[in-house]
Amino acid sequence: MNTLHHYIELQTGHGISIQNVTANISTLIQQSGIRNGFVSITSQHTTTAISVNEHEERLLKDIKTFLQKLVPAGEKYLHNDIHLRDCPQDEPENAHSHLAAMLLGNSEAIAVSDGKLVLGQYQSVMLLELDGPRDRKISIQIIG
Repeated sequence: MNTLHHYIELQTGHGISIQNVTANISTLIQQSGIRNGFVSITSQHTTTAISVNEHEERLLKDIKTFLQKLVPAGEKYLHNDIHLRDCPQDEPENAHSHLAAMLLGNSEAIAVSDGKLVLGQYQSVMLLELDGPRDRKISIQIIG
């Protein structure tokens, strides 16, 4: 059994943004030479999430709206009391981003068969930025 590890590094958009990283992962799988196994995709950040869903423009807008309603930025959160925490003074008030990330999850494991991700017709692997813009890193571990 072989195991290969890589990172995908990218710049995200403002606020909540969603990036399709399926092609990046597929390229790494092809380069790895692993034909059958699985790939583990893990965000390296506490205010991002990894999800498999349809990467369709109107759905992406719905996802953003849903998350903003579910965990609104303007609510009172203890984490946002920067003056009461041991952290840099320029720390953002981003408790809502941490909470949304917890609900969505930070990793996915996807089967690899014949050197390709096993995804449904409309499925894509997406990084959900919940506190952008920022430089982000995704860990990709291919096992097979």
